[in-house]
Amino acid sequence: MTPASAHPALRLQAITKRFGDFAALDGVDMSVSSGSIHAVLGENGAGKTTLMNVIYGLYQPDAGVISLHGRPVSVSNPKAARSLGLGMIHQHLMLVDSLTVVENVILGLDPWAPTLSLKRHRERIRALSDEFSFDIDPDVEVWRLPMGMRQRVEIIKALYNDADILILDEPTSVLAPSEIGFLLEGLERLRAAGKTVLFITHKLDEVLAVGDRITVMRQGRVSAETAVADTSAREIARMMVGRDVLFQFDKIRTEPGAVRLETRNLSATDNRGIRALKDVSIQVRAGEILGVAGVDGNGQAELAETICGLRQPDAGEVVLNGVVANDMSVAQRRHEAHLSFVPEDRQGVGLVLDFSVAENAGLRDYSRKPFARNGILQRRARQETAKRWVDKYDVRLRSVDQAIRFLSGGNQQKLVFAREVECDPDILVVMQPCKGLDVGAIQAVQDTVLAQRAAGKAILYISTELDHLLDVCDRVAVMCAGRVTGVLDAAEADPERIGLLMTGSTEDTAA
Repeated sequence: MTPASAHPALRLQAITKRFGDFAALDGVDMSVSSGSIHAVLGENGAGKTTLMNVIYGLYQPDAGVISLHGRPVSVSNPKAARSLGLGMIHQHLMLVDSLTVVENVILGLDPWAPTLSLKRHRERIRALSDEFSFDIDPDVEVWRLPMGMRQRVEIIKALYNDADILILDEPTSVLAPSEIGFLLEGLERLRAAGKTVLFITHKLDEVLAVGDRITVMRQGRVSAETAVADTSAREIARMMVGRDVLFQFDKIRTEPGAVRLETRNLSATDNRGIRALKDVSIQVRAGEILGVAGVDGNGQAELAETICGLRQPDAGEVVLNGVVANDMSVAQRRHEAHLSFVPEDRQGVGLVLDFSVAENAGLRDYSRKPFARNGILQRRARQETAKRWVDKYDVRLRSVDQAIRFLSGGNQQKLVFAREVECDPDILVVMQPCKGLDVGAIQAVQDTVLAQRAAGKAILYISTELDHLLDVCDRVAVMCAGRVTGVLDAAEADPERIGLLMTGSTEDTAA
């Protein structure tokens, strides 16, 4: 009898999954070695998340075989997956914010004991946290934790269920740069403990840093497989999108025009009643991109929301095209001040998930031509507009009439971006516009941002990805604890200097 260690931890043979006439997965073969970190890469809509959902029992394959440690298995649902030693950490974390860590970890445990001993569960959570250096307090409410800590809670949940194989879907898409390194170190510790890690990512540097092997998917099929040691970032990008990808952008020097967007001593509180913005003053001129850098949670979201009318300021002014906009509604800012907003939370703020792609395309201007005439919604206009944007921005889907929740996260982001850019705004506020996008889509988004700059738009570009900021921005404002600690010319900004400003050090520079 062959020992189990001789078999791969996970083997997929001819996995096929169809949604109607659309083949999301078409005969996928993949082998993942025990005790390895195996990355799954591909363009948005390539089938990566669908494949992970099949492995974890959220979807049932139409054909094919899943084997764990050499034994074919049937993964009928996530409960069955957990009993087989599979754990999954989703891109959008599955935690109840109002509950404590220990309550989240034991939620849904089966079978329940006649009496619930929180003390015993706390002790085991602390032991797992210590073993993997996660530094988790079992008694803290989840809403109080930064995103990186919440993700560690998800990993603890999987380990608590004795997961041997951990699936992570875009694990760093919700993390600040300072948290990414800790996660990658955590993956290495999991590998050292004999766990098998299967993770989806678009970030090639992460793959090269910790990965052992790579599987590349295109259009529902495996297009390439290689050892990390035998490839490079440029070659991986070529395998993902089928062409060479530019990692630098041509930023033509321009002379900025009139001030289009200004904040004057702006202050605001967050949802917990804590002061999140403190006397923030910035200016963005026509034909200029001002980047906003900072560790996530230092007031960037509140700045964008206050500018766009989603949050009321406690003090100070928002000025759009020379007009104080504090009393303007969201609709007035959009249609009278010609402001557009690409939000960070595409699913919660940017889209209605149960609406179709076409309906979401018309959301911004649903009451205006061509989407409405004489108060009557124009279905054909929405469809034709959506089809045009789908072609222009390479959104992968079956039909513009399908619910947008069934698109990959990256393709959802492309549609939000198209909707906010195609209305020809004067002012464009974008927050994490490349979040969850593959390298080819990032290139397209950055090219579009630069094209908007060349067309004379004033662009406020908020991102925790320093390389994305420095690729396109003219100046970079750095935020820490709700304040602007410095504004640098992009040509003079470097990660070390920006990092110092992120810690609260200040420079005598006015925005």
